[in-house]
Amino acid sequence: MSYAAPVAEQRFVLDHVVRIGELAAHDKYAAASPDMVDAILEGAGQFAAGEYAPLNRAGDEIGAQWKDGTVTMPPGFREAYQAFVEGGWGGIDGPETFGGQGLPHVLATVIMEDLGTANMGFSLVNMLTPGAIEALLAYGSDEQKAVWLPKLITGEWPGTMNLTEPQAGSDVGALRATATPVGDGSFRITGTKIFITFGEHDLADNIVHLVLARTPSAPAGTRGISLFLVPKFRLDATGRPAEHNDVRCVSIEHKLGIHASPTCVLSFGDNDDCIGHLIGPEFGGIAAMFTMMNNARLNVGLQGVQIGERATQQAVSYAFERHQSSRAGSPSREPVPIIQHPDVRRMLLRMKALTQGARALAYYAAGQVDRAHLGSEAAKARLDLLTPLVKAYGTDVGCEVASLGVQVHGGMGFIEETGAAQHYRDIRIAPIYEGTNGIQAADLVGRKLGLRDGEALASLIADMRAEVAGSALRDLLDAIEAGAAYMATASADDQLAGSYPYLTMLSVAVTGWLMERQGRVAAASEGDPAFLAMKRAAAQYYVEQIVPEASGLLVAATSGARPLYELNDIDFAA
Repeated sequence: MSYAAPVAEQRFVLDHVVRIGELAAHDKYAAASPDMVDAILEGAGQFAAGEYAPLNRAGDEIGAQWKDGTVTMPPGFREAYQAFVEGGWGGIDGPETFGGQGLPHVLATVIMEDLGTANMGFSLVNMLTPGAIEALLAYGSDEQKAVWLPKLITGEWPGTMNLTEPQAGSDVGALRATATPVGDGSFRITGTKIFITFGEHDLADNIVHLVLARTPSAPAGTRGISLFLVPKFRLDATGRPAEHNDVRCVSIEHKLGIHASPTCVLSFGDNDDCIGHLIGPEFGGIAAMFTMMNNARLNVGLQGVQIGERATQQAVSYAFERHQSSRAGSPSREPVPIIQHPDVRRMLLRMKALTQGARALAYYAAGQVDRAHLGSEAAKARLDLLTPLVKAYGTDVGCEVASLGVQVHGGMGFIEETGAAQHYRDIRIAPIYEGTNGIQAADLVGRKLGLRDGEALASLIADMRAEVAGSALRDLLDAIEAGAAYMATASADDQLAGSYPYLTMLSVAVTGWLMERQGRVAAASEGDPAFLAMKRAAAQYYVEQIVPEASGLLVAATSGARPLYELNDIDFAA
């Protein structure tokens, strides 16, 4: 099925959720004029539909191929990636000093959405490079920035993030990779990393690996971790890739989905000849890691929007084409398009509302990134609070919408040829990687609710209360405040037992606030009648039907851990 970027929807959210006009009023973002924004939205949508979308099926069916340490992508992938580089799409929000365009980060979010909706697996090559850029901007030396940032910003040399090891999993403090000083300021890197997205491929002439490792004097745990830049190829005197750097792809994983994304096992220094360069201070790896991770978590949350949009477009198209059964209560016995049946309509409207809601949440967070870059400490605190919501709720939405998409197709949704199953398979990784959604919930109740002594949450709730009109939203905000009061005095076990439902409650409240606003604006706006009618209907459905569901989670959020531990461990096997 073809893909069309939802340009009108994206523009509406930029205007009324992000309020991009406020950003453009600042000198830093003055280039983000309405004409520029429109050109980027139209151009990015056309690029994604024309270059990435046609490769989606081949990426799933052929996938990345490994042989003798080399990963080869399906035909057409290198050409499409080079078109991305040459089109300048990677540098939209990059600093102008290093070849970027200096535009708001939220516009890069729109581009990332388009690429991922067109081809989620392939777009993962674009997803982690921004995290490498942020880490270098924050912690790199002037020389490192001058050498590596121009190539990373254009995407000519994509970046990777190397955290996980076979024995460590989500426990980063258990990693064993080592970095031994050579004597000239560089380090010899040895160790094995797993689950490395696009750790090896033939799309570009070099790959910039950012690797967490321990120096010989490192203390145990996370305090002893440092970050190193380890290129696939070392550079010659002219700055060009030259000698191979003893980074070897041992294998790639065989996965449920995202077959177009090679998930690599990388071995560093098998021949004791892998050279890396320290980024930031020794033992400063954790701070740099969270810079990368938080960027990636926002982009993973956006993947829920990507798959939600693609699955919804496909389901709506199929519902028009598929004729089955007469309309209930109709005197005609003729089969009608299934979009006329109430339950199919229910599923489609839920898909629309959830996807639009997740987009509003993701874009709103991206707007906080830009406001933080303008120096707003309040925006930075709000971004910290929103990040686990975007990652966890966005990916949960993607999974639900993809599942509904299969359901709308009926039996044909379970058949691979329709493509609905691929969306379901591809999105299932998103609640797992870059910190499982359970970790996001733990982060929310364990760290983020207490930011600024609770002021970050209180400020968000105050902003929502000042604007929301619906009683369902007000009831949910009451429940959120009650849940926060419980979390403030609960034991660690009790907090964690209720963390996931509480995260969902807060996510739905923020999303409902933004959806209600959009519905109100749509009701008072002139423009495309069909678009405005859909926007009003999606907003109404979200506020009236999805928001009340979340209020019911307060019991689960505050029930504590006791019911979970009434069973002995062994009883779970009964």
